[in-house]
Amino acid sequence: MAHKNNTALLVIGGSAGSLAVVLKIIPLLEKDWNLSVIIIFHRKASEETTLAEMLSTRTAFNVKEADDKDELVPGTIYLAPPDYHVLIEREQVITLDDSEKVNFSRPSIDVTFESAAQIYGNKLTCILLSGANADGVEGLKIARSRGAFIIVQDPACAEIPYMPKEAVNNVAIDFLLTDQNFEVLKNILNR
Repeated sequence: MAHKNNTALLVIGGSAGSLAVVLKIIPLLEKDWNLSVIIIFHRKASEETTLAEMLSTRTAFNVKEADDKDELVPGTIYLAPPDYHVLIEREQVITLDDSEKVNFSRPSIDVTFESAAQIYGNKLTCILLSGANADGVEGLKIARSRGAFIIVQDPACAEIPYMPKEAVNNVAIDFLLTDQNFEVLKNILNR
């Protein structure tokens, strides 16, 4: 792939069926890579979870649930907390927002993709995974217009193909993630 990597922020968005794929992606991240990661899952506020603990056993990166005003630090994965949108401010700081749902979701993948694209431009890589609504597609369009690298899970490989299918049908993507090409993904993330 001819694209030169300058990724400073990786944002992964997914809904139903995406956790299994994230569990394959995060072991690929190497501690010395100079990037931060934000993961947006559609989760309900009432869900008690040890998601951060579970993910931390699968990666060399530090894993934490995002807090308001967290600085984005390379080598760290930030999980969107349930019932809050995650926005990125100019100072590369996370802001949590509880405004109305977008695409029936809070956190919304669109909100984070759009916000990250405004700050990071071509230093952003976005990955959109399995899910049952179109959240993420509009954000990918904006990220694409700002020069971000766009990765979408192959709908044929997704547990719930609606979300990635909408992305493939509406956004120019750079890489289609299949069950067979995770090693290529590692090279892309460390490009």
